[in-house]
Amino acid sequence: MTIFPILAQADDPENVQAGGPDTSKFFGPIVPNAIADKYVTASYQNIGGYLGHRLDVNLGKRLLQIDSATILSGFEKRPGAQTWIGEHVGKFLFSSSKTYAYSHDPQLKRLMDAVVRTYIACQMPDGYLGTYLYKDRWTAWDVWAHKYAIIGLLNYYSVTGYRPALETAGRAADLICKTFGDDGGQRDLMPAGEHAGLAPGSILEPMVDLYRYTGNPKYLAFCRYILRAYEQPDGPKIITQLEKYGDVTKVGDAKAYEMLSCFLGILKYYRLTGEEKYLHLLETAWTDITTHRLYITGTASDHEIFVKTGVLNATNDDKMGEGCVTVTWIQFNLSLLQITGEPKYAEEIERSVYNHLLAAENPQTGCVSYYTALQGAKPYRCDQGYSCCLSSVPRGISLIPEIIGGKINNHFSVLLYENGVASTTIPTTDAGEIALKVSSKTKFPSEGLVDMEIDPSQAATFPINFRVPEWSANFGVSIGDAIYVGRKGQLLAIRRKWQPGEHVTITFDMPVEVLPGGISYPNSVAIKRGPQILAMDKGLNSGIDSLGAVGYSGDGGLTDADAALPADWDWREAFYMDAKVNSVPQKVVMVPFAEAGQKTAGIAVWITESK
Repeated sequence: MTIFPILAQADDPENVQAGGPDTSKFFGPIVPNAIADKYVTASYQNIGGYLGHRLDVNLGKRLLQIDSATILSGFEKRPGAQTWIGEHVGKFLFSSSKTYAYSHDPQLKRLMDAVVRTYIACQMPDGYLGTYLYKDRWTAWDVWAHKYAIIGLLNYYSVTGYRPALETAGRAADLICKTFGDDGGQRDLMPAGEHAGLAPGSILEPMVDLYRYTGNPKYLAFCRYILRAYEQPDGPKIITQLEKYGDVTKVGDAKAYEMLSCFLGILKYYRLTGEEKYLHLLETAWTDITTHRLYITGTASDHEIFVKTGVLNATNDDKMGEGCVTVTWIQFNLSLLQITGEPKYAEEIERSVYNHLLAAENPQTGCVSYYTALQGAKPYRCDQGYSCCLSSVPRGISLIPEIIGGKINNHFSVLLYENGVASTTIPTTDAGEIALKVSSKTKFPSEGLVDMEIDPSQAATFPINFRVPEWSANFGVSIGDAIYVGRKGQLLAIRRKWQPGEHVTITFDMPVEVLPGGISYPNSVAIKRGPQILAMDKGLNSGIDSLGAVGYSGDGGLTDADAALPADWDWREAFYMDAKVNSVPQKVVMVPFAEAGQKTAGIAVWITESK
């Protein structure tokens, strides 16, 4: 039986009022990590511009359109209509809780409250919170669904303090701990799911969380069992294979989503215990993925697995860029950023967010593509309760407020350049701890100019870090007559005595890069402007019969093509590029890959080089 600590709580979700931006801290874990986070997000409000717009789309056109009856159907009437239908409630609660923490949207609050009430009522007396009949329990995706149940309920508890959510998660975990283990009479966890134990083994992540939320040593013991089980003959051998090869294709069956999900749990275990070898192994995995298996849009996977070095086929037939992989890759980088504070992880988050993540959700409809190819029409779908990625992509978007900026080693650090207002507290050299508000206005990513107002609660001396993106050029920060110059890939630290209401101007060039197609597209190039990969959209190039007839012939120079966009195009950013169409010089319209295909037209990122 789980004993829960006495904490501030709310007995009815309808009585939990929308709090301030730091609501979640009042209902956080009670067991501290051994490894303190080096990056701690600030509280961001009023996020505007491009990312703010997409946050609004995700809320209004996706999360608020969720049909609770569909995602709850497998619990209200077992068995569910599909073997992994049980994961969707937990994923929705993750997305909606993160979004509510930022937006405090009352309609979203009412929806997730109603879902939670029904969800909790569906738990069986023994703690079971899956969608299978008793005779079929612990097969296929049953443990996996319990993983998302615990994740979703803990996230909901963190923003509401609704105690039955925490208790329900505990009862589900108690059943898992009772059922699986290496003591006599317990079942082996590894065959209780798919992909060589990677799927059931990913329950490590919420088990670490639940130990931190309750302090119950049973959950920590189960985490250690999972780490042992990974290395069993029937396990994915995550630790030993990474130690031996440093190659993610050698782990389990190389299934990308489930493997990255296990990585999230291992990193949380490392943060909890400080067992250093786990961090080093996953830094090795990160290097392998970024060096050999990452698409230029910040995703991975071909037919849902990590494939051999440099093979990055990019059509719909290749089933590339699974949305669940994109989101879990962002989470992996966020966890490494929190642990290390290193800007290279923010670089990868930016690449993924501005490209593949946002490309997977149609800004006009809120529909989501399971796979999001670089070549061909994006296969957007609007169904609910069946496709895993249609529930995962909103999770990734809901993380955006946590990755714009915060404190690295207690110094306020700007990581993404977007409109918004950040609030936090910081230590100073002359005034103790003070409140700090940082407001920014920009048209990024359309242009490289950001105006900021630094507003400490009193004049004080402290540093502020500005991330200098790897893709940028001529990065500079102006404060009055002082000009500071940054170096690519590093944090530009400016220590000075900041006055309340101090004005800062950040400027940087948005260079255009021509990227080679590698071994998969050896005679083709892609165009990158700033952090964004560009694409041709056939619907915007009506005079071109086939995008395959377009040949790249220029030097990557771009000119404004806003006038070429239809009136109802979602985001007004477009460029003309010199090309050849059937060997005849012609300008073609390019838009960010994240926006291309929103009207279902075919698109192309890779463009054949003109002879």
